[in-house]
Amino acid sequence: MDGRSRVWRYRHAVTRYVDPLLRPLAGSLPAFGVVTHRGRTSGREYRTPVNVFRRGERYLFFLTYGSDVDWVKNIRAAGRCLLRTRGRDVELIEPELVADPELTLAPPFVRFVEKRLAGVTEVLRMRRAASSEST
Repeated sequence: MDGRSRVWRYRHAVTRYVDPLLRPLAGSLPAFGVVTHRGRTSGREYRTPVNVFRRGERYLFFLTYGSDVDWVKNIRAAGRCLLRTRGRDVELIEPELVADPELTLAPPFVRFVEKRLAGVTEVLRMRRAASSEST
């Protein structure tokens, strides 16, 4: 895993222009969420809009820009994050980076967009903490 997808070069523009527009809405929309995480070195709190899908007690993040992005590194270093999705907060633990070149874990439409168009091959899989609110 090299940690980057085909759309890697666009991440700065999306972070600067799209994320601020998406952030207020993403925590309420299906298939979206906002992860709250702390910087590995700065300790600063960040809120990053993401695509997320629930499978039982697991949450799957298809890494559009790959795993070599700060929010993924921060969550893996901390071992946890807070996810706001569908209007609820869920504490997630045990981040696991999964190589899935065929995106077998993804719904069909997501598989088409993420695999065929963006070249995504990695998934961040996390488990809902036992004490977390049910969504």
